[in-house]
Amino acid sequence: MAVSDAIELVDVARKATEAYGRPDLTAKLGRTRERLADPSVRVLVVGEFKQGKSLLVNSLVSASVCPVDDDVATAVPTMVRHAAAPTAALVREPASGGEPQRTEIPIGELAQHVSEAGNPDNRQRISYADVGLPRSLLAGGLVLVDTPGVGGLGSAHGAATMAAMAGADAVVLVSDAAQEYTKPELDFLATAMHVCPNVVAVLTKTDLYPAWRRIADLDRGHLAAAGISTELIPISSAVRQLALRTKSKPLNEESGYPVLVTYLREKVIGQAERLARRSTAQDIVSVCEQLTTTMGAELAAQENPEKAHELVAELEQARRGATRLKERTARWQVTLNDAVADLSADVDHDLRDRLRTVLREAETLAEDADPADVWDQLAKWVQHQVTCAASANFVWASERADALARRVAALFAEDGRIALPELPVASVGPAPRVAALERPDLKRPGLGEKALSGLRGGYGGGLMFFMPLSLIPGLAIAAPFAAIGGALLLGGKQVRDEKQRALQRRQSEAKMLVRKHIDEVQFQVGKDSRDLLRRTHRTLRDHFTTLAEEMQQSMAGSVAAAQSAVKATQAERGTRIGDLKAELERVAHLAARARALAEAS
Repeated sequence: MAVSDAIELVDVARKATEAYGRPDLTAKLGRTRERLADPSVRVLVVGEFKQGKSLLVNSLVSASVCPVDDDVATAVPTMVRHAAAPTAALVREPASGGEPQRTEIPIGELAQHVSEAGNPDNRQRISYADVGLPRSLLAGGLVLVDTPGVGGLGSAHGAATMAAMAGADAVVLVSDAAQEYTKPELDFLATAMHVCPNVVAVLTKTDLYPAWRRIADLDRGHLAAAGISTELIPISSAVRQLALRTKSKPLNEESGYPVLVTYLREKVIGQAERLARRSTAQDIVSVCEQLTTTMGAELAAQENPEKAHELVAELEQARRGATRLKERTARWQVTLNDAVADLSADVDHDLRDRLRTVLREAETLAEDADPADVWDQLAKWVQHQVTCAASANFVWASERADALARRVAALFAEDGRIALPELPVASVGPAPRVAALERPDLKRPGLGEKALSGLRGGYGGGLMFFMPLSLIPGLAIAAPFAAIGGALLLGGKQVRDEKQRALQRRQSEAKMLVRKHIDEVQFQVGKDSRDLLRRTHRTLRDHFTTLAEEMQQSMAGSVAAAQSAVKATQAERGTRIGDLKAELERVAHLAARARALAEAS
């Protein structure tokens, strides 16, 4: 059953709510229809630097939208979606808040804004580029996001990508066949499995490396050993490009892209459609239950008028209970507010503690060695540890937020006597950019600088020994030799001291840059975690408040219907009973169609 069938069923349910005088339920179904009308399915393409991510996106959509070259790297996330005609736009987040600023540009100028060559370190402060293409693969709502790879998965950018993965429908990890999986890649995959429903590993550049099958087998072994259950798909973008130019079906099959396209259509787009249908069915069933509550109460009063007063009393009590659910003193409200405040403090403390541990270890490493000798290894280690710490913090925050949602839902269901669906908490937009770890000035003193430093020290040392001896009779002849010895002694000391000062300067600068990098990561990742908690808070608060209002209105309608049933005559009562049974049957049929929608494959 397609999404169009779900939209049709929502329209039928909206007409029913309008006929029964429930504008609140009509508005709820209106929001459901809006979700169905936007079938966007976001797929993040992530990976280390120069692994073939941009070329993979280009090969999937059969267009050169993402800049690709040996010396070109992606600096800005690029979102590729369906459009009736090719379009391109740059989106910037305003510094003072408000709506994002969107600037249309010719699609041919995209590389000037999204690549490191045209926009080094994203100096243009672009949040992301939005590209539209008329492609059948994208027509189902698929949105491909080409993420920057500068700094790799072990960088702060890799950590920031975790925030975007919570709102992604799928993640494609790209790694070439030059070598087997690295530890950062395996750590990234393990974390991605916690926050995203679909993760697939893609092995690129199989045309360049004859031993790619052995690498693929090794990678599958690493995935199994790490307990990561994801599919590994080998592909060749070069063969795919050749197949597209020559329209060769055998070459296209050899490229491996049909397997990837099938995965995206069946596992990603298909799964998103199933989730959308299930959510829609839950909304419609909930609406039907609200309608049934009012009509069922009236039917019970019409069929048993002698018990109508008892029924009205019970309904009044239920209405008061629904009203209490809207108050700030309701248990679910108090629990939600207190738990979000506690969780926000816990998440912030956890992140600070993890990053402080990394900082202490990094400073110790920088003090025990010369950064000029070990900086590359130290930087990689710091980036990997920072990513692991930030990722672990974000995953922990996501799990705690999900547990909080279930806890509050259980409290509301207990007080409101209603079954509730699990609420997803999603983020929007591509991953934010975090500046890479800067490289310190690691230049050692040259031969000329050492000689000049030695001369300065030697000159003073020579004078210090020559002058006193030259004034003493009998020792004047030894004064030149003493001056030479003193010059060598103090000149050597000056060179050694200058060398030590240069080493301390390099160590201090290295530690300062590591602290600066960790501070920036803490600022960005901390904001991501706090945003997640705020979204959780608002989503739960608004959702349960709306449910309480719906319950209150249903109970109020039930009370009014039961009270009016007492005043009806016998003839009116018989006619009304027949009408109510017919209406309840229609609502039950609508609920049955909704359940069938959820169960459709």
